[in-house]
Amino acid sequence: GAGAAGSSAAGGGGAKGEESKIFEPQSVATIGIALVALGEDLGGEMAHRAFGHMLQYGDTAVRQGVPLAIALLNVSHPEQGAVDLLSKLSHDPDVATATNSIFAMGLVGAGTNNSKIANNLRALASYYSKEAGLLFAVRIAQGLLHAGKGLLGFNCYHSNRALMCPAAAAALIAISHICLDFKGLILGKHHYLLYTLVAAAAPRMLITVDEDLKPLPVPVRVGTAVDIVGLAGKPKAITGFQTHTTPVLLGHEDRAELATDEYLSLHSTLEGFIILKKNPEYVPPQTE
Repeated sequence: GAGAAGSSAAGGGGAKGEESKIFEPQSVATIGIALVALGEDLGGEMAHRAFGHMLQYGDTAVRQGVPLAIALLNVSHPEQGAVDLLSKLSHDPDVATATNSIFAMGLVGAGTNNSKIANNLRALASYYSKEAGLLFAVRIAQGLLHAGKGLLGFNCYHSNRALMCPAAAAALIAISHICLDFKGLILGKHHYLLYTLVAAAAPRMLITVDEDLKPLPVPVRVGTAVDIVGLAGKPKAITGFQTHTTPVLLGHEDRAELATDEYLSLHSTLEGFIILKKNPEYVPPQTE
């Protein structure tokens, strides 16, 4: 499907001849692989392995699409393997591949303030200090990394990664295609196309409010999510938790649950803005 989409895009761009061709079908198809595996951990690992083969045996068009595909699989989730691969590709002799890798590094660390990516980008800023286009990509990536001072993330999945937001997914797909012609669009007269990313931005914190939408600080347990599908009984959904009072920041693999019986959540998943109501059956503990 992605290959067909790429062919039609390339056909539209190549009406005036080969030089005006914007999207190479192979680059678009590479992004298509990431879209197929999106939101699923096992498929993502398999796609990463496929990308490794593509970098080894693929031509320039494929190499240009790989960093963007990796970014789509790891938006706001700076996984060690992805960051290392993008760091390596950011020194690629092909300028388009290096530019896409730098931008992809910003997307992978978007809103996380990840120190490793921050160090990589600082090193790249001095390495490409004489190259205006690449330096501009580094600055954009640094802006994405510290988005909202670490309070914003870019993600098209919500409700414990069970539901997809079509507008956010469209924004991430659009920015991937825009970056395939980074020099002509972003470095040309159409830099405002970067604003398409706004549709994918979402707060990374958990904020609890009462039924009148007034802030309501409550204790919550925050820990690493555990896959409990198919397990008997009532197994714990999180492990290694710490108790905090809302509002609280949640990482990519963090989940939260209420640490008090005084309130009931109106939503099954605690993320973003959550409305709480009083538990009518709550009995306060007796104090002597």
